[in-house]
Parts: sequence; structure tokens; C-alpha cells
Amino acid sequence: MRLLVVEDDSSLAGQLMRALQEAGYAVDLASDGEEGLFLGETEPYDAVVLDLGLPVIDGLTVLDRWRRAGRAMPVLVLTARDRWSEKVAGFDAGADDYVAKPFRMEEVLARVRALIRRAAGHASAELVCGPLAIDTRSARVTVDGAAIRLTAQEYRLLSYLMHHQGRIVSRTELTEHIYDQDFDRDSNTIEVFVGRLRKKLGVNLISTARGLGYRMTSPGAES
Repeated sequence: MRLLVVEDDSSLAGQLMRALQEAGYAVDLASDGEEGLFLGETEPYDAVVLDLGLPVIDGLTVLDRWRRAGRAMPVLVLTARDRWSEKVAGFDAGADDYVAKPFRMEEVLARVRALIRRAAGHASAELVCGPLAIDTRSARVTVDGAAIRLTAQEYRLLSYLMHHQGRIVSRTELTEHIYDQDFDRDSNTIEVFVGRLRKKLGVNLISTARGLGYRMTSPGAES
């Protein structure tokens, strides 16, 4: 899963980036509204954390332009403003959720998880596919209750497939959603990661649609 953080406070931006990366996300960072607007318009994100009080272009304008351009990624608004009218303005501009500064990082992480789950059509914090389960709160992966150790990229790939169960996901789409902007992306490595996941999981849940991509399906599910 890949996120965008748009925050001009370098200290807070660093804290958010580290916390989100430790939670298993690939994270891009923009320090002003102009850069954030560009990234949000040109890159595929699973969710965005957006400050309203941004330099160059304010957060409400950025959000409004994204929505007018048809960009539908979930957006969590962060702001020091606490007046109800500004909260309403944020929601009317297209925000999906709202956290006022100062905040606890755990709350931001929980709200981001919830936004991503809802966008993918999942209600529970635990994603299940046959004997495989991912607890999105702890990034814990289990098969028949036994914990499975994964690398960061393996977890991101598996998490993306689990959030989009039953749908064929191309290697290009996976590449765009498991690496951050600065990573040297190579869609050919996706095949390597899928092979590793199959071995570590020990169950046949990731099927290959030749020439199209991969699909996560539970045993006995219709093809």
C-alpha cells in the first residue's frame, strides 16, 4: 500500500513518514501544496494524509482540485484548525476523515487503515482468505494461526492483493502501489516476490492470470 503525506512542518512530516513506514506502507512526502497537488494528480495512492495549512497552495484548494479532476483516493485531513466551519469546509471539499492537531500517531494510523479498508470494500481490520489472515492493525500475517515472517515489500504486495481479493491485479499496478516515488521500480521483481510469498505461505492462494497479472482467491472460490 502506497501513501502520500502532504505536510510543511518538517518535524511532523518526518514523524508521520516514519510511523507509516513502520506500519508497512510505502510513503511519498510533499512539503507544499503545489508539489502535493502534482503528486496526487499523477501518482496512484491508496490514501493521502493532507495538512490544510500549506504554503504555495492551501490544502482545501489542493483537495478540491483533486476531486474536480476525478481523483478518488481516500484523504485524511490534518489541521490545527478546530472551528466547526473549517471542518465542514474540509468535508465539502472532499475529505473522507479529519484529525485536529495535536494528535496521537496511533489515531492517525487507525484512521488511515480504516480509510484504505473501506475504499477496498472491507469492514473488518482482519483480512481473511482461506487459512491466510492479515491483521492490518499489527501487520501480522498468519496461516492457520501460525505467524509468517515477511519482508516489507512482501508484506505490501500481499496486503495489496488481500485488499483486492478476487480481482486480477497487473504487475504494473502492484509495482505502482508497493514502492515509493524514489524507489528504482522494476515490475520484473514482482514475479520474484510472488514466488517467495507462495513458498512462505505454503498454500495455493495467489493464482497467475497469464499475460494479465495475479489474483488472490480462497480455496474453492470460483475462477
